[in-house]
Amino acid sequence: MLKQLQQKGFEVIYFKINDKENKQEFIQNINKIFKERNISELQYQEPDEYRLSTELKKLESIENIKVESVDTEHFLVPKLYAKDFFSEKKHWRMEEFYRNMRKKFSILMEEDKPIGGKWNFDSDNRKRWNGSPNTTEDFRPSHNHEKLFLEINNENIEHFGEGQETSFRWPISREESIKLLDNFIAKDLVNFGDFQDALHDENWRLFHSFLSFSLNSKMLSPLEVIKKAEEAYYEKDLPLASVEGFIRQILGWREYIRGVYWANMPGYDQHNFFKHNAKLPDWYWTGKTDMRCLSLSISQSLTNAYAHHIQRLMIIGNFSLLAGLDPKEVHKWYLGIYIDAYEWVEMPNTLGMSQFADGGLLATKPYVSSAAYINKMGNYCSNCKYKLKEKLGEDACPFNSLYWNFFDRHQDKLSNNPRLGIVNSQLKKMDQHQKIEINKKANFYLDNINSL
Repeated sequence: MLKQLQQKGFEVIYFKINDKENKQEFIQNINKIFKERNISELQYQEPDEYRLSTELKKLESIENIKVESVDTEHFLVPKLYAKDFFSEKKHWRMEEFYRNMRKKFSILMEEDKPIGGKWNFDSDNRKRWNGSPNTTEDFRPSHNHEKLFLEINNENIEHFGEGQETSFRWPISREESIKLLDNFIAKDLVNFGDFQDALHDENWRLFHSFLSFSLNSKMLSPLEVIKKAEEAYYEKDLPLASVEGFIRQILGWREYIRGVYWANMPGYDQHNFFKHNAKLPDWYWTGKTDMRCLSLSISQSLTNAYAHHIQRLMIIGNFSLLAGLDPKEVHKWYLGIYIDAYEWVEMPNTLGMSQFADGGLLATKPYVSSAAYINKMGNYCSNCKYKLKEKLGEDACPFNSLYWNFFDRHQDKLSNNPRLGIVNSQLKKMDQHQKIEINKKANFYLDNINSL
């Protein structure tokens, strides 16, 4: 991006991590530039994260400096739009927000009605992939960042991950991002909808777009991505379920989750509804666990800095919640692991959607499951040490006993949740002796979590 800005005639002042003049502190570096360049006026684009917004507001107190901020151009609506939209409503619901956005921007609409007669085709987006149809090649670019990797190491900065330092498979320019977008629209969007939730040990990428990094780092505009997908629906007769499912992630969820973040900051990261405080297992940093679904998902995350939403929510997040891991530590892990994880999107997704730490501000129920759901979505359970259908026994899948143990120990908080009626009913009917044995098994796994 540095070269692209310079080519367009911008003067760029860039502090490298090992520059002697780098004060290693944001405000000090800005002050240094003010003094050296005799700057009297500063304009900046509103940042997406609360922490940086707070830092930038400190500049307003510097004498003889006129400071002005402008709204970001990289979202479709202002950051408090969702808060205003729901101002007179008791509960926030993404679906209601999404329908408003569809109408507001006239996306996949026929006058005031949704094309196809339905707003949401989510029920068509949950197919299992077993090798057909074939996936296309990985269109991501490749960059050699060995020099940067050495600079980081020479500064003795701690880091983690299993990727090769000489191979970076993500766009670093708008041109590369547009090429990635065009290839996705041309090759993979047709199958994205069917298999967006699928899991397979021989194909970690399937039909996903890999565009979240380009969007969140502002190399692509969300509206241009949405419009290209919509145009493909009309011009190439692509399946509506695929196009709508993809657009919903950007027009609906992405904008909505940003609204949740700004409506609840500061303080959102302090929520801990279940009072969970367990430490992350050591294998969260290595992927070395006998639970195959977690080993595959975590190893992939460490290697590629990427996992799709089912891996993040229903495997890693699911286990984290069932095991009672400290939600703030889980949040920090996600923020550090994933290349697209900016705080505005990652914090509410992790603390709210994944860990239910906000007590239901974002999600209407905890997103947890036993092994059955994981097996339904793909082949991760095959060749696993643990038996997916067993709750008890030496090699019973930990997800099964932890699932029932979670609801049993949190009955006071979840027994009246209307979306958990079936689960709570099953728990009440469960044989008392079996419940005791399940809780024993779950506690054994929790006590030996680093050995799973």
